[in-house]
Amino acid sequence: MTAPHPSTPLEKFDHQDKVFAQAFSILQEAIDQQAFPAASLAVTHQGILVALKALGHFTYKAQSEEFGAGAPSFASFAKEPALSLSKGGQGAVNTSTLFDLASLTKVVATTTMAMLLYERGLLDLEAPVAAIVPEFTTDKEKDPRRHEVTLRMLLAHSSGLPAHEKFFLKARTRAELLQAAFTTPLAANPRTQAVYSDIGFIILGVALERLADESLDRFGQREIFAPLAMIHTTFNPPLEIRVKIPPTADEREEEMCGAGAPARQLPKASPPQSASQQALRSTFRQRIIQGEVYDENASVLGGVASHAGLFSTAADLAKFAQAMLNQGNPILRPETVTLFTRRESAPPNTTRALGWDTPSKPSLSGKYFSPQSFGHLGYTGTSLWIDPTRQLSITLLTNRTWPDSSNQAINRVRPKLHDAIIEALNRD
Repeated sequence: MTAPHPSTPLEKFDHQDKVFAQAFSILQEAIDQQAFPAASLAVTHQGILVALKALGHFTYKAQSEEFGAGAPSFASFAKEPALSLSKGGQGAVNTSTLFDLASLTKVVATTTMAMLLYERGLLDLEAPVAAIVPEFTTDKEKDPRRHEVTLRMLLAHSSGLPAHEKFFLKARTRAELLQAAFTTPLAANPRTQAVYSDIGFIILGVALERLADESLDRFGQREIFAPLAMIHTTFNPPLEIRVKIPPTADEREEEMCGAGAPARQLPKASPPQSASQQALRSTFRQRIIQGEVYDENASVLGGVASHAGLFSTAADLAKFAQAMLNQGNPILRPETVTLFTRRESAPPNTTRALGWDTPSKPSLSGKYFSPQSFGHLGYTGTSLWIDPTRQLSITLLTNRTWPDSSNQAINRVRPKLHDAIIEALNRD
């Protein structure tokens, strides 16, 4: 008998439907109420994979039926070979289904790369960003504060950079988008407030690639995913498997969808949309987004970006989480895990660690995760929470942004789900 990989939790979920009946019911109810079309869940506890469950379909059921016979071919809308959403929409997801991880990329790939470079003496947390990315200080205003920004601040989201900019509306190439990120004006003094910043992580990714002299995707595959046997984790999934990945957005203009097609149909439970919600409807790529990164800035960057772009399964992320619960073994040292997952002391009232977040009050992680816990969310409806005290990890992957990102119902689901899982473990 072949011994399990050291990073792979033992599997023992034969009785998961009984033990986690309430948690699974919460997910099914959320799908029925159209909080998201599909979900994949993995739970590890004390080194054992105690739950691995997939529910739902690629799109909402009513849409799946409409996408059947007579549905338009997407070949005329896509720049790449057509994706068969009609087949995907009618099929259920399973535990091998890949999801767009969105900002979980920041912790699974980018932060872990930073941790490895730190261990190898290649990354100094207090090094100024400008020492590695001199383009960061060549903005038109010559803001002297930019020289104060360190790699630690980028990891802790305390650099003073704003949260997000729609660079993709003007930048047409990777170089143009990076230049826009490098020269984004600071919105606050460094280390005075914590503002979750995609821009900061885009710049951090460039710094890490220069320190490693290697791209994020290649480094991640060799140093993180392969050692942890995360065989389904990748940037830019191959075209032949994209039809097996749930779509995250319908960016077609309504007139492109053809007669009778469910153009940008909202979930039935959604209330009337405000002007700000309408603005969340992107038509940037004018096609169904399936198997390619949802984030538009990451798309312009070629699908490999330090803030978004990774695809994976719940089972693969359970392996990653177990490595973190094993104090980094087999890829990291215990002291490195402790350093990067401990809440920062500044700015005041921050919940941020280095790359990671920690539970706030109240928290989308629910009410039971210990103060030593760390985790992260992803915009497409993904999350990963890890509790070293309980020796627990919970991975939730969804495509809540389908057909557009106006639906925020998942924020009510997340804490209820986490609480139900922990209550079930306490009873069992």
